[in-house]
Amino acid sequence: MRIGELSARAGVSVRALRYYEEQGLLTSTRSASGQRHYTESAVERVAFLQRMYTAGLSSRTIAELLPCVESPSEETSDAALVRMAEERDRLSEHIDELIRTRSALDALMAVNRAHRQTLRTA
Repeated sequence: MRIGELSARAGVSVRALRYYEEQGLLTSTRSASGQRHYTESAVERVAFLQRMYTAGLSSRTIAELLPCVESPSEETSDAALVRMAEERDRLSEHIDELIRTRSALDALMAVNRAHRQTLRTA
């Protein structure tokens, strides 16, 4: 199938598909005129990539996990689990930082509200 059909069937933009190829996450063959052609399995591959992006993984991390998908083995599975745990830890740290930032903003808002209250009673 050509890139437009894959785009429609997978529910992603043509630009996204080109990006996936640039990152080595998706492959196509080229016609004599240079048009991209994809196999039927590309639809599921794009769905998989979308799930990985939704989970907050970067293109680089996804590329590191692909051997587990393409050549499942105990070794690739172990490596994928370690990498996903690292990503989970990174996300947890980011969440903790966001919570601290939100708490600091809540404190500033409380100070502002208290100050506004003094302005009303003055």
